[in-house]
Amino acid sequence: MALRRATFRLYPTKKVNDLLHYHRRLHKELYNAAVSNRITSYKKFGKSVSYFEQQNCLPDFKEVWTEYKQINSQSLQATLKRVDLAFTRFFKGLGGYPKFKSIRRYSGWSYPSFSGWKCHSIGDNGYLELAKIGSIQMRGQARLWGHPKALDIVHRNGKWYASIVLDIDDELLRNSRKTDNGVIAIDLGCNDAIAWTNGQENGLIPAPRFFRNAEKKIKQLSKGKRRKRSPNYKKKQKASRRWKKVQQQISKVYRKVAESRQNWVHQITIRIISGSSTVVTEQLEVKNMSAKAKKGKRKKQKSGLNKSILDVGMGMIKQSLKAKLDDVSGVFLEAPTKKIKPSQTCPKCGHQEKKTLDQRVHICSNCGYTQQRDIASGEVLLLWHSNQLPGFGTNLVGADDSSSTSRTRKPAGSMKNLGQRKRQKSQATLGDVETPGSNEVSQG
Repeated sequence: MALRRATFRLYPTKKVNDLLHYHRRLHKELYNAAVSNRITSYKKFGKSVSYFEQQNCLPDFKEVWTEYKQINSQSLQATLKRVDLAFTRFFKGLGGYPKFKSIRRYSGWSYPSFSGWKCHSIGDNGYLELAKIGSIQMRGQARLWGHPKALDIVHRNGKWYASIVLDIDDELLRNSRKTDNGVIAIDLGCNDAIAWTNGQENGLIPAPRFFRNAEKKIKQLSKGKRRKRSPNYKKKQKASRRWKKVQQQISKVYRKVAESRQNWVHQITIRIISGSSTVVTEQLEVKNMSAKAKKGKRKKQKSGLNKSILDVGMGMIKQSLKAKLDDVSGVFLEAPTKKIKPSQTCPKCGHQEKKTLDQRVHICSNCGYTQQRDIASGEVLLLWHSNQLPGFGTNLVGADDSSSTSRTRKPAGSMKNLGQRKRQKSQATLGDVETPGSNEVSQG
């Protein structure tokens, strides 16, 4: 069985919409209370509060704050788990220190199991039933449908969405996509988003430039927004209605750009894997490639290059290919860029020669081979995979093992695993679990 997500748009009535906002606010207050509890406990008593201690305090917490009795207990536990994950990421150096959330920055809540909700659908529209809230019509279509296991309620850009986790049979997943046993090598770039070759044919897919095309409109709207009264939280000054209206227009443009790019990536990756079950590309550190220029460098030119790199969505393309190849038991390989240097290596003789970014045609000074630069890079990657690249005697040595897809299912940090840990802890103390004091959870 494999886990996949399906997202549907929700259309609540006015009464249900008010209840959704009310529940969202309660979850936000619980999140802030849990963050305050951890900060206060460590600063005043030097004691770190764990997720299990806060979870055990929920019954006492609901006795004081009775409005939380109408909310599903497992969804409250999932909110506390969010706090625990935020602190875990901070201690591992993966994120900043957890902050208190305003209602604008708290998107929604989760149902980690079957309790508290029901989905009446077979993958095409339907309606959602939430305990203590009511029935909500939902629209959308899932590519594959399985057994619903978990649910996320999300409020984004003034709209409600239901993101449902589905358990899908592996056989159904494999049969959902058709592919051949071909091998294709792709090179990602800015002028041409994808240059591909399979040894017999090659081609170029131009960059769509969604952000570049919308940049002029964003600048016009931003210029108008600067003439409106902006919010100033230090002076307790609210934004004007005209400022909010323009801000909504700017957000709509950004949202359209993001959705268009995501749709384009999905269509392109489907075309790639439809004829090839093995995809070879080079290792790209998109984060490093799009980093700011250092002092004294050409900052304006680097800023423009960064926009073009991010506009293509190289990271999205690679992630989408990995996910889709995993569905068909395919293979995704990344060649070691620093060793092979695809853009500087000749696919015919293996001679390496540095090129500047404005050199779009590969002309080998050793053997005279001429080819479009990105397609020549793809040919180098294809020869590396087949162990036929001149000057390199191996194809898989030095490859990133983590990039190869696998059918092995990884364990997830679900509520089931947390429950098992809790039972182990209870057995270790012979069933006598200490109940935290009243200072464990505060309102915050």
